[in-house]
Amino acid sequence: MKSRKIWRLVLIVTMVSLVVINNLAFSPKIKEKDLPKKYQDFLDLVAYIILPEEKEVFLQLTTNRDRDLFIESFWKQRDPTPGTPQNEFKEEHIRRFNYANKFFKRNSPRAGWKTDMGRFYIILGPPTSIERFEGTLGIYPTQVWYYYGDPAKGLPTHFALVFFQRGGAGEYRLYDPLSDGPGALLVNSHGIAPEDYETFYEKIRELAPTLADVSLTRIPGDFPYNYQPSPRNTILLADILKSPKKNINPSYATHFLEYKGLVSTEYMTNYVESIGAVAVIDDPIMGVPFVHFSVSPKKISLDYYEPKDQYFCNFTLNASLRQGDKILLQYQRNFPFYFDPEQLPRIRGNGLAIEDSFPGIEGQYKLMVLLQNSIGKEFCVYEENIVIPPSSSSPRLSPPLLAYKTQTYEQEIHIPFKILQEKYIIDPANTFSAQDTIWMVTQVSGLNQELWTQGKIKVIINGLKGKEAFQKSYNIFLNAYPFRRSIFVSQVIEASEFPPDYYAASIQLVDQNDRILAKTKANFIVSPMKAISHPITHSKALPATRNFLYFFMQAQAYEKVGILDKAQAAYQRGFSLNPNYLEGIVFYANFLNKTQRFDECLDILSRLKEEERFRFQYHLLRGQALMGKGLYGEAIRELEEGNQIYNSDQSLLNSLGYCYYQSGQLEKALEVLQASLKLNPKQNDIQSLVNEIENTLKKK
Repeated sequence: MKSRKIWRLVLIVTMVSLVVINNLAFSPKIKEKDLPKKYQDFLDLVAYIILPEEKEVFLQLTTNRDRDLFIESFWKQRDPTPGTPQNEFKEEHIRRFNYANKFFKRNSPRAGWKTDMGRFYIILGPPTSIERFEGTLGIYPTQVWYYYGDPAKGLPTHFALVFFQRGGAGEYRLYDPLSDGPGALLVNSHGIAPEDYETFYEKIRELAPTLADVSLTRIPGDFPYNYQPSPRNTILLADILKSPKKNINPSYATHFLEYKGLVSTEYMTNYVESIGAVAVIDDPIMGVPFVHFSVSPKKISLDYYEPKDQYFCNFTLNASLRQGDKILLQYQRNFPFYFDPEQLPRIRGNGLAIEDSFPGIEGQYKLMVLLQNSIGKEFCVYEENIVIPPSSSSPRLSPPLLAYKTQTYEQEIHIPFKILQEKYIIDPANTFSAQDTIWMVTQVSGLNQELWTQGKIKVIINGLKGKEAFQKSYNIFLNAYPFRRSIFVSQVIEASEFPPDYYAASIQLVDQNDRILAKTKANFIVSPMKAISHPITHSKALPATRNFLYFFMQAQAYEKVGILDKAQAAYQRGFSLNPNYLEGIVFYANFLNKTQRFDECLDILSRLKEEERFRFQYHLLRGQALMGKGLYGEAIRELEEGNQIYNSDQSLLNSLGYCYYQSGQLEKALEVLQASLKLNPKQNDIQSLVNEIENTLKKK
């Protein structure tokens, strides 16, 4: 019983903290009326152009600093000339808003921007022309605003909006041909049935000929059948209200909320959209599943380094695997990229894709990749749900990798999207031109001799245009490759054989009886363009001598999900590949303490004894191992040595206090454990031990 109690406390004091990105869970919303007036005014200003997702995020921000940064980012998303200091959209929108408040409040109890005229003036700007019927006999005061529409925003080439004073008084309201009807424009419409649109039309035509047509339709030339107002009037109105929100991707707003704890404030207003691709590939040499990914920002800021006559950008990559709020694996790498001036047009035309890979463990995860370019202070995010399947003897196919080029490397080099000696050069958009050759490669696992001898891969590619769509199929015989339990099979496809279209590829593993044992799929596009500007890939290669790093990464992931036998195997493999990797020794020794393998911990820690940089970790971990063995006197000496180096480590203080307690030095135990509680009061087990010691001392 005593040993269990000791070990329970050992687990407490040896726990390793995780790096957590704040703010992934949305905060409760703040009511608009509770915002400072400055931010209420902002929401009024943008009421007609803000997306629901943007407003949702804004109301969850809790500090004025975050709100100011969000507002700056909001306007940047709408800047038509982002390379200049002037934001023409913002300036024009504010001008329209102020004009609406000044000129459309007349005869209205509401602010000018809230009136119908104010709303459409803010959304559409000043009309091309205005026709007024404000002294026309028999017609209530009416204005017709004519506009040229923007087809790119779903608007017709020409249209008209009618505003009138209902009953001849009050503010000008938007007239609706269907719900108001032309009779609402007439001072005297008595005796005419409400559905008799033809009679109303003819009467208006007698009084104001040019008003008659727009009383039935907002779209010139779209005169309705049987004088019945068309539903197109309602559709046009909806399109107008949506038009200022077209082409605005709200993902920048949700990323603002999620990453404001990780991305520094100078980057937060410069979100850049990106595309990405991910593949899970079992490494045939290491026997470890790797997550390979490529992220291509849609915009890249560059700088010029005059001494070397080179342009450059500098990306910091932060990648992680997550299950909910738990981070199983996370790392950061830098990707500086320099190139000569003659390459500038190619970089600007094609873009850049940052590639990397890391080892994973079986399970379902969210991959999150954050890229920050120090040039321009920009950031982009790529997220994808992925599945890393467990080892299995059953036949299995991996989702295929599609590439437009391959490049040969030495087998000992590890580089993203490389299989054996071939690196597959991918485009995250999976778009190809007729000039491209498409390499399709998939991994077949769980092979036995019979299936390898008689089985095959069937590739069926279908265009998506409908009944007339192009179709092509291929057969790949497994015995064309040397037998292994897991092999990579590939098919070379000439894109010129496929007419431009969207394509779906079905890849099936079948046996000698044509029975489907496993299947997967992929999608790609063959463009009508003669050539596609594929992004230039940028990645880093690691030699086989650095493979030990991958096993330590994998071990820590297994440890975090509690699969301790696999964590031990991965730690041992990484350690055996490089027993002098000092950071790895610290991780491994900590794990050995947690799994009560104290003698092994003490053995590997001997390698840190003379390392000045790791003196604190050496004394801490060694002291905890001795504590686990019940050698409290020796443990105290080690832990006191560590405490002289750094006296504010919660784990060390808890271990030292417990050792004092076990050796009967209650006053010292109380002092040390109370110091730990000052660092972190939320330690229930430590608080209970403190209470027990205090009660014991009172009885003396």
